[in-house]
Amino acid sequence: MTVTSRRAVLPRPLPRKLLAAAAPFALLATALLAPAWRTAAAPDDAPDPPLPVIAPAASNWMPKFPFPYDANRKDVTDADVNAEREMCQWFKADYRELIRQIDRLGFNLDEANNNWTVGQVQAQADAVAANIDRSEDFLALRAQALTQSKDFASDTHFNIYEGEAFYRLWTHLSNVGVGIRGHNTSWVFGPSVERVKHWGSQIHRSHVCD
Repeated sequence: MTVTSRRAVLPRPLPRKLLAAAAPFALLATALLAPAWRTAAAPDDAPDPPLPVIAPAASNWMPKFPFPYDANRKDVTDADVNAEREMCQWFKADYRELIRQIDRLGFNLDEANNNWTVGQVQAQADAVAANIDRSEDFLALRAQALTQSKDFASDTHFNIYEGEAFYRLWTHLSNVGVGIRGHNTSWVFGPSVERVKHWGSQIHRSHVCD
């Protein structure tokens, strides 16, 4: 394609009169789409309460074996099944609330210009860190109990479906907790939180806990 032909397919700029008429609507749309936390952020609010204690219970939950995990069925142990069953109970009870608390802390910290001493920010951070610790304590033994195997290329994989997602969620959640306790703002807003959300979203979308 020549330079001339490439230019020919570019969209033409809108007329100035049309742009002027659309400007108020663009401003209104921007205001409507502005993050809700900008008006809801509250560094002076009381800290979040402790998450409820998860008491693992028997259930009729069973692991799923979509391709290619159907080939691993014989390698999935009772320990794998019990570990993922109990992590699913935590996920369904506490995951969304924990993410809400982490996001709320981040929003309030942003509103406080990253000053951990403003209002109740430090108390909020302590409460969120304690809830992360509680979740970590619950997930740690179960995530570590998942069977990991080597394939023909010597790559490590988890025998049970979405075992890796739970394992990665646990490890990155640990990083978020360390970041909060260390006043490392980039670990409240940054890659560790996004990875926790990524693996949590994968667990949710896979329906492994249904």
